[in-house]
Amino acid sequence: MKVKGLRWWVVALIAIATIINYIDRTSLSVLWPEIAKDLYPGHTPDETKAIYALISIIFVFSYAFGQAIFGKIFDWVGTRMGFVLSIGVWSVATALHAFANGILSFGIFRAILGVSEAGNWPGATKGNAEWFPTNERALAQGIFNSGAAIGGIISIPLIATLSIYFSWQTIFILIGLTGLLWLIPWWILVKAPPIKHPWITEEEREYILTGQKNEDFDGDGDIDQEYNPNTGELLGHKQSWGVILASAAIDPIWWLFVFWIPIYLNEVYGMDVKSMALYGWVPYAGAMAGAYYGGILARNKLKKGWNVDRTRKMVITLGCLIMLPALLAMANPLGIETSILSLLDSIGFTEISDMDNPGATTAVILMAVILFGFQTAIGNVQTLPSDLFSGKTVGSLAGFSGMAAKLTAAGLTYLVPWLTSGGNYTPAFIIGAVLALLTLASVWLFIPKVEPMVKKL
Repeated sequence: MKVKGLRWWVVALIAIATIINYIDRTSLSVLWPEIAKDLYPGHTPDETKAIYALISIIFVFSYAFGQAIFGKIFDWVGTRMGFVLSIGVWSVATALHAFANGILSFGIFRAILGVSEAGNWPGATKGNAEWFPTNERALAQGIFNSGAAIGGIISIPLIATLSIYFSWQTIFILIGLTGLLWLIPWWILVKAPPIKHPWITEEEREYILTGQKNEDFDGDGDIDQEYNPNTGELLGHKQSWGVILASAAIDPIWWLFVFWIPIYLNEVYGMDVKSMALYGWVPYAGAMAGAYYGGILARNKLKKGWNVDRTRKMVITLGCLIMLPALLAMANPLGIETSILSLLDSIGFTEISDMDNPGATTAVILMAVILFGFQTAIGNVQTLPSDLFSGKTVGSLAGFSGMAAKLTAAGLTYLVPWLTSGGNYTPAFIIGAVLALLTLASVWLFIPKVEPMVKKL
């Protein structure tokens, strides 16, 4: 049996895994107001927010550790078995949340979840490098990253709906079972890499493998050998540190919203789980659009003859510049909304108002813009390991950069309860703007040219 476009089926499955991944991880933040009422009656919002932050930090530190570990695991056991281990364990860990009754038990289950969920990212990067030629990798990464956005879009209204009929404990079990079901089509479809897969057409195999060949570094007219450095050599290249630092700077912006959108809407605008279904999905819709936009934009530029260096840097820069003003504007969504409504009123649109929840609409639209910019940039940041290296080095560098990203995300998560004491989230958004600038500096200063690396003489 031959399957046309098999690489697109593979990336679609990885995107679905990412949807499940994000439903699993965001379920705690969406359900937290209900869990806090159940487990911590009488606590103030700042107190329950601090407990949630502690549990989240445990998750992120575990996730950082898992990124480094699973980068190596995927290199050792391959993409197929690596995903089986990752999603199998995280699905069981999600279901175990149903039995949590305090910080210790939540911390243990979130730690297991964090380590295992971390495999999704180096695994997807490695799968991308295996299954796609260079000119399609940003689009494939965008499709994969859109799974995170779709998961965010789905999770809030889905969990809000489930909470009408089920307890929070039952919801965790149902979500965990979904991940285990995903293993069935993955095990059947992804039998081997493209070079050995029995179902791939010869045309697609040739297209993929030809598009993955390294460049002619020395100008002698022949394709040079792939360069697969050991860990010491890998970290000896400043370009590797450019990838690591860019990931460490940009990733906390995403986690700032993944962890805190439901808490922010609850604390600042008084929304419960059910009313969040009307607002909480909007930022992730922006993220989904950005994931596709960043991938398609990069692919189109490469097709027009732009080199990889120019393309990656342009798209990453564009994404960061989209995020920057929107992050700063989050300091005062109500003020911006009031100004817009006044302007509309002055030109005759007197019926337009947002009196039911002043500022909320503008806030979620700004968050959608921020996550649009983030996803535009991040897909191209995540392709940098496969642009610079090949073979087993891709998973290793993706793992190191992912670990650094999660450590900085943990640091920001730790600071959020203190930064947002009393419901003022402005300092957190300003830090996000600074991180966008640091992402640009890391790429432009540490990666003079995005091209396959060669061994240092």
